[in-house]
Amino acid sequence: MESTNAFTNALAQLTKAAAVIKLEPAMYQRLALPQRFLAVAIPVTMDDGSVRVFHGFRSQYNNARGPFKGGIRFHPAVSEDEVKALSLWMTMKCAVVGLPLGGGKGGIIVNPKELSTGELERLSRGYIRALYRYLGPDQDVPAPDVYTTPQIMAWILDEYEHLVGHHAPGLITGKPLAIGGSAGRGTATAQGGFFVLDEAMKKMGKKVAGTTVAVQGFGNAGSNMVDLLAAHGYKVVAISDSRGGVYHEAGIDSKQLQELKNNGMSLESYCSGKAGACRAITNQELLELPVDVLVPAALENQITAENAPRIKASLVLELANGPTTPEADEILFTNGTKVVPDILANAGGVTVSYFEQVQNAANYYWPEAEVMSKLKAIMVESCSAVWKVQEEHNITLRTAAHVVALRRVTEAMAVRGI
Repeated sequence: MESTNAFTNALAQLTKAAAVIKLEPAMYQRLALPQRFLAVAIPVTMDDGSVRVFHGFRSQYNNARGPFKGGIRFHPAVSEDEVKALSLWMTMKCAVVGLPLGGGKGGIIVNPKELSTGELERLSRGYIRALYRYLGPDQDVPAPDVYTTPQIMAWILDEYEHLVGHHAPGLITGKPLAIGGSAGRGTATAQGGFFVLDEAMKKMGKKVAGTTVAVQGFGNAGSNMVDLLAAHGYKVVAISDSRGGVYHEAGIDSKQLQELKNNGMSLESYCSGKAGACRAITNQELLELPVDVLVPAALENQITAENAPRIKASLVLELANGPTTPEADEILFTNGTKVVPDILANAGGVTVSYFEQVQNAANYYWPEAEVMSKLKAIMVESCSAVWKVQEEHNITLRTAAHVVALRRVTEAMAVRGI
């Protein structure tokens, strides 16, 4: 039976890579669980005076290569296993792009859309009060994730600095520029993914002109990716968000679509007055469209063994974390579909977060052009390294990425004697 448990799937991916490099069993067992997992209760005084208790988590998976690093997500579907999986993926993600960081992840079970600004601020500050002893620039560095923002990072940083009694901008990344954020951080996940896509297209011998793309997810990563694709000559024909999506054969004007979304309208309203084939679609329909490139940029477990046989794209670029199950991976590989895995494709965010840490430590900040130049070099080099391992072993790009990462993580563990 196919698993939709994120941690089970993350371990299955780890197991495949471990088999390729013949990892010793004891080392594998050390990597099969996080080094530390924290669960906290966060009491929040609501606007009506009542007190509501929220459940929060922080998984500190592995720090052999450097401090734990990973985002905090506010979402009603957050669970212990999801946070563990995301922290394992972060460990691999930092390693595959060569960052001197480990992997961590955090989350709170909440729908932030149901909270007022004041309630959201009190929740954010409560989270860091519960965990601050285990966090810090040299210990564990959080960042934004699903439904968290630079403003939330600012509240968390401010609360932390009040608790420890000194400035510590390196505690957290994804901050506003005014308090030590990095230029380019807001678009980094999409921009890094685009650099990888461009490199993958070259390696597959494909030309950009006429290449059709479907993007599932219209949040920060998805919307910025759509803009980048359009600016570089790709033809985006389908986009969706959590409520559904739209398909337009002639290509979608992303700025017009964003305006509709900002005004509270559904994406399907985009078709009003449009010439040519234009219709509303579901998130599942988007995945199965006859496009050249598919970009899952939403949540986990979107491509499964059930729908993988109907995926028509020749290239899948995972901007989301864990959008493809291990069973679906095998089907896509057999069918000749290239899947650029999440731990490589969406590593642009953590790479620029690392740049932010470096700038905070030096108290010297780079212009955006310099940030993007450094990001491109890392993403292109990392894509080439993964592609080479994939060709050497005739394995999926995902397993190849895990092989590259696992070699680096276990080397650090071995020289430390752990």
